[in-house]
Amino acid sequence: MATGRTHRPATRSRGIPEATVARLPLYLRALTALSERSVPTVSSEELAAAAGVNSAKLRKDFSYLGSYGTRGVGYDVEYLVYQISRELGLTQDWPVVIVGIGNLGAALANYGGFASRGFRVAALIDADPAMAGKPVAGIPVQHSDDLEKIIQDNGVSIGVIATPAGAAQAVCERLVAAGVTSILNFAPTVLSVPDGVDVRKVDLSIELQILAFHEQRKAGEVAAASDGGVPAAAARNESADQGPDGDMPAVMPA
Repeated sequence: MATGRTHRPATRSRGIPEATVARLPLYLRALTALSERSVPTVSSEELAAAAGVNSAKLRKDFSYLGSYGTRGVGYDVEYLVYQISRELGLTQDWPVVIVGIGNLGAALANYGGFASRGFRVAALIDADPAMAGKPVAGIPVQHSDDLEKIIQDNGVSIGVIATPAGAAQAVCERLVAAGVTSILNFAPTVLSVPDGVDVRKVDLSIELQILAFHEQRKAGEVAAASDGGVPAAAARNESADQGPDGDMPAVMPA
């Protein structure tokens, strides 16, 4: 069993690094906004700024897709929207099930961005019998006793877990046994999955802790500046915290 492990043989076989895959949705979001404004072309510098990365990294990422743009013209926006959508598998319809229809699960069900990005909420599932049959976002909630049948009937390969932490692992195992091979986990726990199953974890508390870290550091820098400058030790720590590409490494709270 692997914990929080990710396996993507399709992208790896083509030599696309995981870090590049993680940035493709950022490029797609920026490109979609340009497309909606009928912008025909965009330079690497403009697109990189819109996506929040540096232009050299963007050009390197696009080289894995076989797209180098045209010197003096830039990148064709519509072509890149299609190319990245195809690479991400968004040119087909992906049925998704959401398990756990509490406040968070209901909010996800009501999110209008799924359909426009190639995802269709095929079913909402909850263990509470009182929830069965109640419509959420126009979709009747189904009981978790029928989870396996729902997965098979809808051909679902992507599951979203929005249950309490204590129930998440059992739900994960049932999803995997029913044929789900990709899971988006909102439960505040790490899931153990077999090889070949992708898990993406969204933990809002961790994201807030990372923001708190940066807020604390900014406050320290302000205090140091008011005392006449940043201490040498702080400057050394700043340098040590940078990754090889100048990126901040991920912060793992204790």
